[in-house]
Amino acid sequence: VVTSPPYYGLRDYQVDGQIGLESTIDEYVDTMVKVFSEVSRVLKPTGTVWLNLGDSYNGSGKGAWDKTDVQKEVYVPPKGTPVTRVKGLKPKDLCGIPWRVAFALQADGWYLRQEIIWSKPNPMPESVKDRCTKAHESIFLLAHPESKGKYYYDADAVREKSETQWNSTQFVTEKRVQRDIGKGFGNLNQGNSAHPDLERSDRNKRSVWSISLKPYSQAHFATFPPELPRTCILAGTSEKGVCPDCGLGWIRVVETHKPPLRQVKISGPVSGHGLLGGKRWDEPIQRNTTGWQPQCDCGSDPVPPTVLDPFAGAGTTLMVANQLQRHAIGVELNPDYQKLGQDRIYDDAPLFNGIGGLA
Repeated sequence: VVTSPPYYGLRDYQVDGQIGLESTIDEYVDTMVKVFSEVSRVLKPTGTVWLNLGDSYNGSGKGAWDKTDVQKEVYVPPKGTPVTRVKGLKPKDLCGIPWRVAFALQADGWYLRQEIIWSKPNPMPESVKDRCTKAHESIFLLAHPESKGKYYYDADAVREKSETQWNSTQFVTEKRVQRDIGKGFGNLNQGNSAHPDLERSDRNKRSVWSISLKPYSQAHFATFPPELPRTCILAGTSEKGVCPDCGLGWIRVVETHKPPLRQVKISGPVSGHGLLGGKRWDEPIQRNTTGWQPQCDCGSDPVPPTVLDPFAGAGTTLMVANQLQRHAIGVELNPDYQKLGQDRIYDDAPLFNGIGGLA
C-alpha cells in the first residue's frame, strides 16, 4: 500500500463523505484508524504500508478562508467561515498530525517501523516571517498487525550510491586495529576486514529522501512526484512477483564478491593476532543478483504483486505501479479525479492499457 490521504484541514475537495474536514483532530485520527483497519483486512500479513502525511498549523482565529485552489499549511475550516482555533492548541501551534496518526495506528496493532523524511529541494513558498519554510513531509513505513514484525522488504532494489565512494588508498592503521581488538574483533584472521561495509561503492538506502516536486497541469493540487511511490513500490514488492496461492513474494539470490586484500603486516603488541596494519580492497565489494527464489513450497509460477492506493487522487501510485509491471488498485471518491487518473495512466502507456487493463 502506497498512499497519501487528504491532510487535515487543508482543502475542501467538494465531495460528500470526504476525509480531512473533521471538526477535531481526534476525529480525523479516528477516521484514519478506521480506514487502515479496512486496509489491514485486504493487505497480506507480509505486506507493508507507506503512508505520506503532511502537517497543519492552528490558525489565529482572525482570518477567513475563501480559496480552495491554493494549498495552505494552516487549519482551514469550510469555505467562507472564520479560521477558528483547534481545541487544546494555541494559535500558531504545529498540530503534529502525522505523528498523532502514526501513534494511533501503532496503538491499533500496526508495527511502526520507520519515519522517512521526504525532503523537497523545491518546496512550495510560504509567506512566513517567524519560522522556516516547510521543506519536508513524513512517510511512515508500517507493517501489518499480524506480521509479527516480519514482512517483505527488498533492500537491494533501492540501494543508493555512497556519497563517499570506495577509495583504494584508504588504510586501516595500527591504532584502529588495536581499537577493534578492544571491541571484540581480536579473533579476526589475516585477510579479513573488521569493517568491510566501509569499502562498498553503494549503501543501504537512508531515511531522508531528497525528491523534487514535479509539475502537474491538471486540476489536482496534491500530486506527489512519481519517484516517491516508485521507491516505496520497489522496496515493498518483489520485482520477480508473488506466489498466486499464498501471496509470498519471491526473494533475491544475492552473490557478494569480496576482492583480495593487499596485506601489510604490523609489528608491536598486536602482531601476534595475525592482523593487518595496513589493508585495502583492490576494488569495491560487488553485490549481484544471480536469481530469485520463492519463500514457499507451493510450486506455482510467480504473478505480479498488487499495489493498493486507497486515496488514489490523480493516480500517481497506480501509474508508477503500471510502469514497474505491478498490478494496481486505486480508490478515489472524487469522480473528476477518477477521470484524471484514468486518463493519466492511459496516456502514460496507451498501447499497454489499450488491451483493457483499465477498469
